[in-house]
Amino acid sequence: MYVVAVVGNCGLLYLIRYEDSLHRPMYYFLAMLSLTDLVMCSSTIPKALCIFWFHLKEIGFDECLVQMFFIHTFTGMESGVLMLMALDRYVAICYPLRYSTILTNPVIAKAGLVTFLRGVLLIIPFTFLTKRLPYCRGNIIHHTYCDHMSVAKLSCGNIKVNAIYGLMVALLIGGFDILCITVSYTMILRAVVSLSSADARQKAFSTCTAHICAIVFSYSPAFFSFFSHRFGGHTIPPSCHIIVANIYLLLPPTMNPVVYGVKTKQIRDCVVRILSGSKDIKSHSI
Repeated sequence: MYVVAVVGNCGLLYLIRYEDSLHRPMYYFLAMLSLTDLVMCSSTIPKALCIFWFHLKEIGFDECLVQMFFIHTFTGMESGVLMLMALDRYVAICYPLRYSTILTNPVIAKAGLVTFLRGVLLIIPFTFLTKRLPYCRGNIIHHTYCDHMSVAKLSCGNIKVNAIYGLMVALLIGGFDILCITVSYTMILRAVVSLSSADARQKAFSTCTAHICAIVFSYSPAFFSFFSHRFGGHTIPPSCHIIVANIYLLLPPTMNPVVYGVKTKQIRDCVVRILSGSKDIKSHSI
């Protein structure tokens, strides 16, 4: 899955960079998503593979804090980019004639920068709140990576501030993004239903299919972890939490390039053209 994630997302970045037909706002946001997915899975999976393959189960405390910062920053970035992509679909379907004038390159760059800075500024306090805690209960984390609360729970001090701030950040990032996505798709649904042509409705819905799949892959494991930790009690075994936590960081980077490659006609056509071109070159050389 990690190999598929790296190859797939690097392939998407290559196509968007060099194919003129993909120089559009939708694909610029997709490039942000691919870059975020690459950083997110690469900050955890190599270390997890070292644990499983070579039994290298140790990590330094400062290295753990750095990994924690990257994980939470780029999971927040992923949520923000999915929100921006929902707004992109809203503008494309509800204001098609003004699409290119509303989502200009400077606007897209500023939106991406604000989303990144939001994650950085909200996650930086995690490292300081975790570093200030006294640790005397042990040094074993049951996950394959350093999550904020899994590290904080090793402390023998008061972690109430960590828990409250973690919940606040989840609401500020996840809650806000989900609200924007919900409002965007409500407006999209109203606009599509009002179309008189069935073909036009189907075409409008088809442009959102890949994005809806990306939302499902990203938020489903997150919702499961969030609610099971708070309401599942001891009915769900710890191994299930650990598996879902790994899926949460690995499934979206693996599936997003596959889904967009299959569901998006422009990307599919570019891949077919490149592959057919390479075959023609081989046949000419033979």
